[in-house]
Amino acid sequence: MSHREAGERLLQDAGILAEKITEMQYRLQPDLMERFGPIGKIRTKQDSQYSLSYLAESVLVKSPSLFTHYISWLKVLLAGYQVSAEDLGMNLKLIKGTLNEEFEEPHRTFLLEYLEMGIDVTKELETQTSFIHASMPYGLEAEAYLQYLLDDQRKEAFEIIESEMDDGASIRDIYRYIFQPVQYEIGRLWQQGQISVGQEHFCTAATQSFISRLYSRWMIGPNQGKKLVAACVGSEQHEVGLRMLTDVFEMEGWDTYYLGANVPNGSIVEAIKHHESDVVAISVTMTYHLHLARELIERIREHAEIAHVKVMVGGYPFNIDKNLWRTVGADGYAPSAEDALAMAERLLIHPVSLDSASMVIE
Repeated sequence: MSHREAGERLLQDAGILAEKITEMQYRLQPDLMERFGPIGKIRTKQDSQYSLSYLAESVLVKSPSLFTHYISWLKVLLAGYQVSAEDLGMNLKLIKGTLNEEFEEPHRTFLLEYLEMGIDVTKELETQTSFIHASMPYGLEAEAYLQYLLDDQRKEAFEIIESEMDDGASIRDIYRYIFQPVQYEIGRLWQQGQISVGQEHFCTAATQSFISRLYSRWMIGPNQGKKLVAACVGSEQHEVGLRMLTDVFEMEGWDTYYLGANVPNGSIVEAIKHHESDVVAISVTMTYHLHLARELIERIREHAEIAHVKVMVGGYPFNIDKNLWRTVGADGYAPSAEDALAMAERLLIHPVSLDSASMVIE
C-alpha cells in the first residue's frame, strides 16, 4: 500500500513540484532563458510535471520499466529541440532533491529508487529502429503509404490501400500490417523531431478518414450475439487503435459500442449495463492515466449486475510491462486488435481467475 500512497501523493502534487523545480533550474542555468526564451520555461515546467507523473504512476503500480522507458523516450524527444542530456540530467537531479525535501519515509525511498533508474538511463546510448521493414507482410506497401502521407498526398496513399484490397488483401490485413505499424512509425518520427506535430496530426487524420471510407467494403460475419463496449480512459486522444479494434470485432459478428475518449466513468458503467456487454476493452496510451484504468475497473467490479463482465486492456504502457494488466485488475491484455479478438473469445469460452490467467497473446 505504501507504493500506492507514494504514487498517489506525487500525482497530486506534481504541478506544484514542477513549478518549484523549473524555478530552481532556471536560477542554476540562466543560459536556458537565452537559449529557449520564455516559452522554454513553460515547456520545462510541462516536461517536469510529465516526468513526475510518469514516476508517480510507475511507483503506484510497482513497474520501474514504465519510468525508465519514458526517460529513454524523453531523452530522444528533447534532443530534437536542442535540449541536451546534461539539461535533462540537471532536471532529474533537481527532481531528486525536491523529492528528498518533500517526502518522508518510506515514500521517499520508493520514489528515489525508481528515479535513480531513470537517471541511469540518461547515460546510455539510444538506438531507434523503424517500425516498418520491407521484410514484413505488406512492408513495402506500408513504407510507400507512409511516404505519401508525409508528402501530403492523401489520394495516392489511399490508392495503395485500394490496390491492395483489389488484389485480395483483407481489411484486417490492412489494419494490422499497414495502418498499425505506420501509426507507430509516425509517433517515432515525431519523437525524433523528424516531423512536426502538424504532420503527425495530418497523417493520423488521413488514416482515420480512410478507415471510414473502407466501411462499405466490410464483410461482416454472422451475428454471434456477443457484445463489446470500448473506451479510452480520461482525456486520452489516441483513438485510432481502439477504433480498429472495435471494427475487427464487428467484422467477426460482434455487436460493438465504441465510446471513444473523454467519457466519464459513470457513463461507461451505464453503457455496459445498457448494452449488456460481455467484454469491455479499455485503451490507455499515456502511462500517467493508468490509475484511471484501475479506477474504472474497480468501478465496474462494484456493480453486481456487471461485475462478471470480462475486462481487457491495451495500449502503450501494457506493451512495456506485459504483467501490468494484472496490477490494474483486468482479465487480460493483447497488443493488437486480432489478438484482442482471440482473447475475448477465449475469456468467454474458458473464464478463469485473474491469478491463473495468462492472456498475453504474442
